[in-house]
Amino acid sequence: MPVTHFRVRWPDASETRCYSPSSVVREHLVPGEPYALGEFMQHAREALGLASERVRAKYGFACSQAMDQLAEIEHIAERFAETAGAQVTVVAFD
Repeated sequence: MPVTHFRVRWPDASETRCYSPSSVVREHLVPGEPYALGEFMQHAREALGLASERVRAKYGFACSQAMDQLAEIEHIAERFAETAGAQVTVVAFD
């Protein structure tokens, strides 16, 4: 289960380096692809949830870091919830 980092560009052009305990995020997010905010959040929730479950399957407990990362993403996304046409781009996997 290789740890994967990915960079996200928010609608205000700020960027966040994100963590996943599993490379499963590569199956849910495409670098360079602009996502509507809601669509990005759906993909992020699914990917990080699956990543956490992969940790549970291997070690017997969920990955709290994946859930902490999701909470941070959700907190940042709240700033743009009222922004019409808000888009999020996955810049790259590191």
